[in-house]
Amino acid sequence: MDNRKQPRQGGMSRSLQALGRLKTGEMNKTEAAYGEYLKNRQLVGHIAWFKFEGIKLRLADNTFYTPDFAVMLADGSMELHEVKGFWTDDARVKTKVAASMYPFQIIGVTAKTKKSGGGWAYERF
Repeated sequence: MDNRKQPRQGGMSRSLQALGRLKTGEMNKTEAAYGEYLKNRQLVGHIAWFKFEGIKLRLADNTFYTPDFAVMLADGSMELHEVKGFWTDDARVKTKVAASMYPFQIIGVTAKTKKSGGGWAYERF
């Protein structure tokens, strides 16, 4: 019996798929925790509205950037929040390109360790 991984429908084998990818619309643990944080900020009036994967920006032909959260602040200004456990070079480049092309403030968000006090660290693009 052949124990090698068999190609899936469409010819892509499991070994070629990106690790840790979830279906569109599904949050990972870090994104879910940040969504709860945004919900709490909304309850106290700092945020008017937010939506997970609510905006998709075209960067080039067949190249898109979908930030994790579209966020409308209480003053009506819009921000796009990109939540990462860690940044890859590809993700950082795509985020910088989107920030240079569109008039949104894009904010990179990473979780701080409990050792460093917890909460969130922010980087503006």
